[in-house]
Amino acid sequence: MGDPKKPRKCYDTPKKPWDKERLRQEAILMNKYGLKNKRELWRAQTIIRNIRHQARSLLALPEEQREKQLKLLVNRVKRMGLIDKDDITIDDILSLTVENLLERRLQTIVYKKGLAKSIKHARQLIVHGHICIGERRVTRPGYLVDKDEEDLIKLCED
Repeated sequence: MGDPKKPRKCYDTPKKPWDKERLRQEAILMNKYGLKNKRELWRAQTIIRNIRHQARSLLALPEEQREKQLKLLVNRVKRMGLIDKDDITIDDILSLTVENLLERRLQTIVYKKGLAKSIKHARQLIVHGHICIGERRVTRPGYLVDKDEEDLIKLCED
């Protein structure tokens, strides 16, 4: 079972740690989204990889099971806000990128809403406890905001 104080990793590290092109792409994404370290990026890549893997595994199922499982996966993707369209197909889910998920982080949404002057300022506001979702104070910049929570983001009144 393992030690409860040491939780399991939520990300997969790259197979080739010193691939020049991958390092360049990661540096661009880290700067654009104000990430603290590569683990935050790898966590997002792992989440997208798992969603895409579920979509690929649906293609092997019989038709009636596929429709049921596809409906569940589509509801999850819609709730997360990764795709805005009404009629989502497996191809739409397979075309998801890590940028789609990074756009749903609290840090990015606070910056896009204009509550912060820069992406790093948004991170500082969140970590210091100045951002609330509804009545709940959130201090994790990597919090994935659901579509229905997006309108509830505001500066906290102390």
